[in-house]
Amino acid sequence: MQSRSVLGYGAAALGVLGLALFVGWWQVDGPGAPVPDDGRPLPLTAMEFDLTDHEGRPVGPDTLVGSPSMVFFGFTYCPDVCPTTLADISGWLDALGRDAEQLNVVFITVDPERDNVDAMAEYVGYFHPAIRGWTGPEEQIALAVEGFRATYEKVPTDSGDYTMNHTASVFLFDAEGRFVTSIDYHEPREFAVPKIRRAMNEKDAEGAT
Repeated sequence: MQSRSVLGYGAAALGVLGLALFVGWWQVDGPGAPVPDDGRPLPLTAMEFDLTDHEGRPVGPDTLVGSPSMVFFGFTYCPDVCPTTLADISGWLDALGRDAEQLNVVFITVDPERDNVDAMAEYVGYFHPAIRGWTGPEEQIALAVEGFRATYEKVPTDSGDYTMNHTASVFLFDAEGRFVTSIDYHEPREFAVPKIRRAMNEKDAEGAT
């Protein structure tokens, strides 16, 4: 009787293990597996979203194709990461001198509830004049974030207000709209500026990190 119980438990354990392996296969390699995604931004030519710049003009991914581009996500109520990064971007543009005129430089809000056209115009006015501010409806912001493979999240604060968590990297694209590389938060200027020049000079190679 005892041996029968042991055999029964063993069979049950094997059954559970088999089910677990099947579920694992279904989720990882089988029909239930997610679509592979290496985390790289899509080419600008493959993105679809409609926004408005800080001067009230309609813009989208097509606006950026034709010139190398530098894109950053953030919001005007950001206490530190956004103003720090935009100040860094301003310094990089100063270091590029007149070559900076070749670049599209765009700051896209992830907080359209507060960041309307006027708010974006005032905010980008504190930084380098080449920086453009983009805003728009929540669903269009979400499409832009998805295309860039960025992230954002609304986070309630103890005061009853909210802040936004978001990707802090700066995305670089070549003139054809292909992703070239990214610049990390607080990356030193001596590394950042050569990356920007690389995006500006990238013509025939496929984007690479």
